Amino acid sequence: MRPPSPRTSHLPPLPATADLVVVGAGIVGLAHALEAHARGYSVLVVERDPRPDGASARRSGHVAVTTQDAATLSCALASRERWLKLGREAGFWVKDTGAVVVARSADELAVLDDLVAARDGDAQLLGAAQAAERARVEAGDVVGGAFLPLDLRLDPRDALRSLAASLDARPRADVAWSTTALTFEAGTGRTLVRTSRGEVVTRRVLVAVGADLDRFFPAEAERAGLRPDVRQVLRVATPGRPHDPAGPVVLGGTTLLRDAATAHSPALADVRERLRTHAPDLLDAGVHLAFTPHGDTLLVGEARRTDADRRADAGLDRDPERSEAADTLLLREAEALLGRPVEVRRRWTVPDLTVPRPRRGPFAGTPFVVADPAPGVTTVTVADGLGTTTALGLAAKVVDGLL
Repeated sequence: MRPPSPRTSHLPPLPATADLVVVGAGIVGLAHALEAHARGYSVLVVERDPRPDGASARRSGHVAVTTQDAATLSCALASRERWLKLGREAGFWVKDTGAVVVARSADELAVLDDLVAARDGDAQLLGAAQAAERARVEAGDVVGGAFLPLDLRLDPRDALRSLAASLDARPRADVAWSTTALTFEAGTGRTLVRTSRGEVVTRRVLVAVGADLDRFFPAEAERAGLRPDVRQVLRVATPGRPHDPAGPVVLGGTTLLRDAATAHSPALADVRERLRTHAPDLLDAGVHLAFTPHGDTLLVGEARRTDADRRADAGLDRDPERSEAADTLLLREAEALLGRPVEVRRRWTVPDLTVPRPRRGPFAGTPFVVADPAPGVTTVTVADGLGTTTALGLAAKVVDGLL
């Protein structure tokens, strides 16, 4: 047995056994641990970092319910109710602020019109003045928008810390920070989990490590077609124009290109063709413009490295250089929609994954990859940045067949 690391020798010992060991304390891992514990199982969550610092902790905290579709929408709706309940119980801030999508062209407004019709009361079409006022933007070319009242906002780091602390305080539940899972060794009805702080015997292991899945199961990551991605986010100030810290998320028209619920609109092809003709750089960098109020600043995201950046960073997907071109595009689009200059206060990146949507099985058409790559081990991965939106609803479906 490997001796405990000196770095963690001051921490309390791990439990010798647990019904479920969850690897990863992001929202996907915590969601499954909470669901399993609520059903009466003992759980242990192990996380290599000393605090929440993965993809779900670095995102904006937007629970984007309305723009999901089919099974993903079902998970998002369940997650919405679970977030509100957990916020009351664990004492973290979560609010049904809704979201405002701002259209700056006729084709974007046509897509939103189709979305509102499909959502049958769960979305509201806005005129130009209404959209600009609700979004607190001053762009002169706003033609309308949509209000999505089901969407939520939360502070992701605070929420993850609160959920982990709440779980750790319960009987037969433990959250072990600064603890690295090393190997999984299957036995008869049990699996031995070796960690940097000792060994645990469990009935089942659930691995929820997002973009790091290939560190544990590279063949499974390749089989599922998981592709690493890196998204860039900015925190900006808007001098002379404070924002309501409890205001809605504001989305630009480029977000329509990635949302499952808008894929059915015939007008979406017109949006894509217009951008391909007049703003191909936005497509190249995958710009999905969104503003999330955070105190007296705005979080602005997201964009990724351009094709030229990716060619230059070939072989460096684990730690690529930040793309100045992507940052420049984000700033350009943010200032155009806000109608005023902004000051950058901070920049960071978010590890992400893309995955081909499965055509068969219980998760057909979703960004979910659930697999059993080894005896006693299940992996759960949520791609496309939708963990915060869907994980709490997904967990109920996965735990149904887990233990």
